[in-house]
Amino acid sequence: MQAIKIEALTHIYSKKTPSEKVALDNINLVVEEGEFVAIVGHTGSGKSTLVQHFNGLIKPHKKGKNGRVEIYGRATTEKKGLKQLRFDVGMVFQYPEYQLFEDTVAKDIAFGPKNMKLDKDEIDRRVRKSLELVGLPYDEFAERSPFELSGGEKRRVAIAGVIAMEPKILVLDEPFAGLDPEGVREITALILKLKSEICPTIITVTHDMDSASTLADRIIALREGKIVADGTPKEVFGDRALIKEIGLDVPFVARIVDKLEERGIVLNKNIVTIEELTTELERIRTGGGDNV
Repeated sequence: MQAIKIEALTHIYSKKTPSEKVALDNINLVVEEGEFVAIVGHTGSGKSTLVQHFNGLIKPHKKGKNGRVEIYGRATTEKKGLKQLRFDVGMVFQYPEYQLFEDTVAKDIAFGPKNMKLDKDEIDRRVRKSLELVGLPYDEFAERSPFELSGGEKRRVAIAGVIAMEPKILVLDEPFAGLDPEGVREITALILKLKSEICPTIITVTHDMDSASTLADRIIALREGKIVADGTPKEVFGDRALIKEIGLDVPFVARIVDKLEERGIVLNKNIVTIEELTTELERIRTGGGDNV
């Protein structure tokens, strides 16, 4: 089933002014339900503008002349379904912990479900479930002030506030920004858990090529508002010439592969995970290859 369908989408900021900028240029894209997509590209490539079209924060220009965006078959320009659309597509912005505002954790998480006009019992159920999902025990955190929590706990509360609306699609804008390696591991585990239990379709905007290569089923690279690469991590990161042309880094494991090649150990350029690298090196060590 198609979760997202985009046809000929163009978006221009400050149109017909001296500061006019084409943010998206004729984007055509389909995201199937259940996919994990990582959108990558330099700052200003159009990533954030693209994902803000998914829940109607930005809409195609009038009369369909600049494209069409559909979420589960419904156009984002339809006023009647806009509120439901924003429940169906959960958006977690960069540094979401800065968007907390209520005096208790429970009230902050309940804000979205209340706007859905759910009854109190259902709201309470979702608050409790969301806190448990992000690894914060309800009895310990529900009545605490979000402003007294650690940075990592605040981020988890902010994510819980989005997943409490039980979206079908979860969009994460730079979910690893500002995190230390342990924080990255924790949020990675949380994202995988959410995909399994709450949101089958996840889209992340990221500059972290290591996370993109290991988490995502599909990598979409943007440059100057255009899609310049779309494929599996192996396909996209395996094309070193394309990655260099786009100006992106390759994952850490791919850099190891390139360094080994400089020393005469030629491995498959499509290796992107440490498990694949370990397996290939063991194969060569035990005589399964003639690269050494």
